[in-house]
Amino acid sequence: MKAIKDQVDTHMHTMVYGEHIQSPQTQYAELLTKHLGHGLDNVYLLNSGSEAVEVAVKIAKRYTDKYEIIAAAGAYHGSTVAAESLRSDLDFTSAFRPSIPGIKHIRFNSHEDLKKITCRTACVIMELVQAESGVITPDQKWLKAIRTKCKHTNTLLILDEIQTGFGRTGHLFAHQKYHIQPDILTIGKAMGGGMPISACVARKEIMHCIADKPTLGHITTFGGHPVCTASALATLQTLLDDKIIEGVLAKEKLIKSLLQHNIIAEVRSSGMMMAVELKRRKFLKHVVNAAQEGGALVDYFLFNDKSFRLAPPLIITEDQIRKGCQILLNAMDVAEAKYHK
Repeated sequence: MKAIKDQVDTHMHTMVYGEHIQSPQTQYAELLTKHLGHGLDNVYLLNSGSEAVEVAVKIAKRYTDKYEIIAAAGAYHGSTVAAESLRSDLDFTSAFRPSIPGIKHIRFNSHEDLKKITCRTACVIMELVQAESGVITPDQKWLKAIRTKCKHTNTLLILDEIQTGFGRTGHLFAHQKYHIQPDILTIGKAMGGGMPISACVARKEIMHCIADKPTLGHITTFGGHPVCTASALATLQTLLDDKIIEGVLAKEKLIKSLLQHNIIAEVRSSGMMMAVELKRRKFLKHVVNAAQEGGALVDYFLFNDKSFRLAPPLIITEDQIRKGCQILLNAMDVAEAKYHK
């Protein structure tokens, strides 16, 4: 809040299209790229995750001079035209046809489907942890095979870390946890500490392909707004200085040890990104409603109707974890009792 107030008191508006650089923008880009490495040295500040995905796809098509895109079935990348076109759910996307052309899908963790990545492919875009499918984690050998196939076919690899970024998986970014290097990275959500901001990150040679032919290949009126960027800078600095991420994996382990119940089929997780899968679909609504009434904020997934989402704040205490898990267990008792009546 102090960072936001200080920036508002200094200069709270932005120049259209960002012609005038302001200090929060450069400071943030320097701090972020310092902790990314591997040539990811250019940051394009934007407004939302969907916009970051749009920019990433535009860059990939422009840089490679190809238009075919490979996305993973069951992924969610946003709700603008290109981002939504990446979805494999035809029942949903058919309402907004025509989608952008040239999109193919591969099954998550399927080695067989990697043959779809060819010299005609501009980019592969994927989440490292499939959030809306119910926290589906990647196979390490599959990730390595994707990276190799992209290299051999001159295909750019876009990693969507809008949900996994900023400590959620127990590492600053999930690609650092799963040891795979993107050509383009999209980030958002937790990035702004509650303020609307996102970014597309890439190597300079890739990013600058949209600088000309045409000039200003992508422009954004409020991208990198100084107040939002000041908040993002303070958020990242706090994550690093207070070593908040270091406690995530221990908290994950505690939560999984506490969530033991007759109606739980499985608890999937990557750090503090969790899905509790129930044995029967009929339990789900009762559990979510009872948990929310008890004071625990849980949510549904878009593409998984047997699981509910747990995404606790990274600063949650052990006492709060124990209280929260007890609320969830009580909610499951309620659901089990209603189902057996």
